[in-house]
Amino acid sequence: MYLHLGQSVVVKDSEILGLFDLDNSSYSHLTRRFLDQAQREGRVVNVSEELPKSFVLCQGRNGPRVYLSQLSTATLLKRAENRTLE
Repeated sequence: MYLHLGQSVVVKDSEILGLFDLDNSSYSHLTRRFLDQAQREGRVVNVSEELPKSFVLCQGRNGPRVYLSQLSTATLLKRAENRTLE
């Protein structure tokens, strides 16, 4: 199955390692360092030009990838549980 992250971006649910609220998780210096490093390495995909509310960590063929989404973690979890592509 797939999870729709916003705009026209979908990822396989089997590749998802975690869904994170950007406001809550970015308080940690470890998370900020991880996101900064992922950005420098070109592993961050901004799904929308709107202010991101969450990020999705996925395991891809070429290593981990971070997707920034304008959707809240609650919305993403609801979509994952319902298995919808809305």
